Amino acid sequence: MAQDDRRLLLVAACALVDADGRVLIAQRPPGKAMAGLWEFPGGKLEPGESPEDALIRELDEELGVTTRAACLAPLTFASHAYDDFHLLMPLFVCRRFWGVPEAREHSALKWVRPRDLRGVAMPPADEPLIATLTDLL
Repeated sequence: MAQDDRRLLLVAACALVDADGRVLIAQRPPGKAMAGLWEFPGGKLEPGESPEDALIRELDEELGVTTRAACLAPLTFASHAYDDFHLLMPLFVCRRFWGVPEAREHSALKWVRPRDLRGVAMPPADEPLIATLTDLL
């Protein structure tokens, strides 16, 4: 078996779902890798942090919304090899959160129907998550 020298990056992502069954996606800002692409909110885990704790922190920092670990349901995950790292990304679904999402760290936010995600430009790691999310919602 070949050894892969890419570092493993663990990132937690969240599909926030509103009362109409739409999912929130966020546009990556200029100056960041994959700028302009749309993604599920979330971010890197800090040392010693669980994926749920990372999402609670990231959703507050990035969107100004709060939630609890009990409101985060694991749905699926992505495992994707980029050129310089390998991304492992669990995707959680959250239907219960407080506050109105605002783009604090992204260029824009939008609510979309899961079936419409296929027409959205997303990072390669996010794309395989769409089918499972569409099946759920």
